Amino acid sequence: MMRRFWPTPLVVSHQEKLRMLVGAALGVLFVGVLSRYLGTGMAPWLVAPIGASAVLVFGVPSSPLAQPWAVVAGNTLSALIGTAIALVLPDNLAVAAALAVALAIAVMLWARCLHPPGGAAALLVVLAHKPSFDIVLFPFLLNSVLLVVAGLVYNNLTARPYPHHSKTDRDDTHANNRFTQSDLNAALEHYQQIIDVDPSDLAQLLQYAESAAYQRTLGDLRCEEVMSRSPHAVEFGSSLSEAWGLMRRHRIKALPVVDRARRVVGIITMADFLKHAQIDEYMNLSERIKHVWQPSGLSHGDKPEVVGQVMTRRVRVASAQSYLAELLPLFSQTGHHHLPVIDSENRLIGILTQTDVVSALAKAVRQPTSLTPPL
Repeated sequence: MMRRFWPTPLVVSHQEKLRMLVGAALGVLFVGVLSRYLGTGMAPWLVAPIGASAVLVFGVPSSPLAQPWAVVAGNTLSALIGTAIALVLPDNLAVAAALAVALAIAVMLWARCLHPPGGAAALLVVLAHKPSFDIVLFPFLLNSVLLVVAGLVYNNLTARPYPHHSKTDRDDTHANNRFTQSDLNAALEHYQQIIDVDPSDLAQLLQYAESAAYQRTLGDLRCEEVMSRSPHAVEFGSSLSEAWGLMRRHRIKALPVVDRARRVVGIITMADFLKHAQIDEYMNLSERIKHVWQPSGLSHGDKPEVVGQVMTRRVRVASAQSYLAELLPLFSQTGHHHLPVIDSENRLIGILTQTDVVSALAKAVRQPTSLTPPL
């Protein structure tokens, strides 16, 4: 039971901690100096909730609670609510304080500007004993705007995009994405709680976690340990009949296309033959494919004669030293079935197929990992 009260460790680098500290100090200094200059003779010129806002703006600039609209509208609307409640209930501070904080949260939720320091802003106004709508514009609005300006400059200079760019305005169903926006929305709706993370960041974190799981399961297994060595290949000028014969004879569905130095320039697959066969009916399949690879005997014509005219030129390759975990998404999400493997001199030395990957995964499942004690 007591473990629940123990704080979880923050997985943050010392460099990021220093960035946060310097940013908060410079941000509050900028707000304080400029607000005091612009509000000469007026008090207060700086309010305490700005310190809490600085924690969010410079500490977690990607948080939905730290975005410019949340900072400015959250603090200002809350101060407005606090002022109104203090004027209506001037003699009952406890009730006024509770009502001001509750209504401030309700308004921030309605205006989509939930900002924790806003609750402090509403409470501060009630406890000030001198409620006035003037303080809504100065210092609350001015302080908040100046803090956002400081955040815009500092965060972007330190490689922390601010305002944070969100991709939640579109449902990205591209094959590279493991989770679509609809999936995340359904999960968040089921969770029924506010999560202080942007949905697009959540999707990226899930992808990183998935990659980490692959890495943990497969360990340091590299491509050269799994690939099929000495793969069959053809050259750019090889005849289509030669390529078709190799594929039929060795029962393979793809052939890397190489130059004389064995550097990969393309790949020819069954799909390439089928694409040029212009299939209309299943009964004509064998005849049409045969028509593709059989030479026409003409010196000129539109019919393809060599591999280079049919092959797929944009081919994805992998280094022999690549980790297998890094290549799994290519097979599971992008539809790749064959991946040529090259050495340090970009020469073809092997090919990685779905069969090779499945075999490696099967071995990884059967063998206990270093993180799982043997039974």
